[in-house]
Formats: sequence, structure tokens, C-alpha cells
Amino acid sequence: MNQAIQSSNTRENVFKILSIDGGGIKGIYSAKILERFEKKFNCRIADHFDLICGTSTGGLIALALSLKIPASLLTQFYYRKGEVIFPSSGNIYNLIKHLILGSKYSNQELRKALREIFGNHVLGDSSCLLCIPAFSITNGRPFIFKYDHPEGSLGRDNRTEYIDVALATSAAPTFLPIVSIPNYDNRQFVDGGIFANNPTIVGVAEALKYFVGEGKRFQNLMVMSIASLEATPGRRFRIKKNRSVFDWSKDLVQTFFEGQAYLNNYIVETLAQNYNPPFEYLRIPSTSLSPEHSRIISLDNTSKESLDIMLSYGNDQADLYEKRLEVAKFFQYPKQYIIR
Repeated sequence: MNQAIQSSNTRENVFKILSIDGGGIKGIYSAKILERFEKKFNCRIADHFDLICGTSTGGLIALALSLKIPASLLTQFYYRKGEVIFPSSGNIYNLIKHLILGSKYSNQELRKALREIFGNHVLGDSSCLLCIPAFSITNGRPFIFKYDHPEGSLGRDNRTEYIDVALATSAAPTFLPIVSIPNYDNRQFVDGGIFANNPTIVGVAEALKYFVGEGKRFQNLMVMSIASLEATPGRRFRIKKNRSVFDWSKDLVQTFFEGQAYLNNYIVETLAQNYNPPFEYLRIPSTSLSPEHSRIISLDNTSKESLDIMLSYGNDQADLYEKRLEVAKFFQYPKQYIIR
């Protein structure tokens, strides 16, 4: 077979997914990596991925990318707006409020900041397929906001505003308030990190159900997953065993997120190696943090020192991965599932 024809056939049969983990203000790390990829390959991310999925802060990034907002503006967004969204709350009153009276932060400043990014856009304005996990506490089950594609005969989400989806997927328990969305009968939502802080498995399931495989349009799958910046996992052996709500504090949410993110990565790795045919899976992980940096970096530490450290880690990881052939392959050809 002519090599050019073979290359064209391969190109047209590949469905590409980008997945972005949750992690609060640590989204600046993921945004910086994506910013560097856009610069390296002179593109917009949404022109090269058929489906973008993201949870929590990763959902915010995914939504912005789907509107072809440059990743560089997202990096700036975290740097400029982080302290407004997550203001310092070290006094005793705010600590008591967080433990007893309500969420640690209001979402009003986040709502204002999101309005600046998304305006009045609805999911039907997306330039690519979307999967944005949240958890419906009204129904007690996962809820995936999607672009309404004809393959699934979907018709539920395209009229939903980006800002509502972003608030729902990022409503981390104890950190931000529960979110109600009127056009879902005022159903109440919390952070999709409850079940899919690493949402890669959500995107893979969507692809295999509707787009990739025997009798479907695409026969090949490529998946890129970007992790959040994480402290080295694990706790001390001598940790207090009978822990109160106060003792657990933010560790409780972080432990949930760490555990299921690890499991989801394992499941996708197993599928990638054993599915017939196997598919390409690239996970861009967190870098190893020093003990000093692990004490500074968290879901909501927006100090200039913390932000600068996270940006430096994002740049270092981009330096490493933008040179790799397995990354370049995602940007070799534009996506093939065209919405508009």
C-alpha cells in the first residue's frame, strides 16, 4: 500500500481523548503544561482532540479549551484570580466556620471569575465532545455533563451554561458550596472528584461505547491524561488512629481523591494493554515534590510562593514531555470528529 494512503487511513481512524485531573488551584500546573504544548505545536488543544474530559479544576480547563480559549490565558487566570477565589482564611473564626458552620469558601468570587471566561456560553457552543463529571447528591449517583452527540441520541445538556457546569464539577465538599442548577429541576451537585478526580476512565468508556470499535466510525484510540500536582502519597505509620473531623480536616477529601485517581489510572492502563485492539495511553504524571514543597502546595494555597513553585514544576514537566514522540503523535494531525 502507498505510504501516504496508509498514513491517511490511520489518521482518519484515530479517536483522541484528553483527560485532565482535578486539584483546585493546582490546576495551574496542568494549564502550564497545556500552554507549553500549544506553543510547541502551534495549535489550539481543541483542534487536536475529539473528546476532552476534566474534573473539578480540570473540568474548568476542559471547558475553556473546548471554546478554544488559549491555555496561556488559563495559566494567567489561576495566577490572577487564585487569591480572590481562595482567600487566606487562617484566623480562628474561619477555622470554626469551616468545621461547623459551612464550606470554607463562598463560590461567589469563583462565579464572577468564571463569567469573565465563559460569558453566556452553553455546552452546545463547544468545538469538541465533552465529558465533565459531577456527582448528583439529589440522586446519589455520578452525573456526566456532555456535549449532546447524535451517536448517543443525547439531548439533555447543550442548553446548560458553561458556568453552571464549571461550578458543579468543582464544588469540593467542605471547600465550596453545593450547586443547584435550575434547568435540571434544581438538582444539587458536588465535585466530580467524589468518583472521578482522574476522569480518564469516563472518557475511555464514552469513546468505546459510541465512537471506537467494530461497527463504529473509529477503529483506533489514543488517550492523553494529565495528572494534578500531588504531594508524595502516603501517611506516617504513627498517625493518630482515632481521628475526629478536625483531625481529618482536608486530608479526608485529599485521601478520597488520591485513592480513586490511582485506581482509575490502573484500570485505564489495564484496558489499554488488554483491549482488542490495544490502544495508546499516555499519562503525564505529577512530578516528585520535595518535603518542603509538599508542605506548601495544596488544593487552596494561593500564595505567590506556592503559585510560582507550581508553575516551575509545570514548566519542568513540559520540558520533559514536549520532546517525546508519544506526545507529538497527538498533534501530528487535526482531530477527525468535527462539530463545527
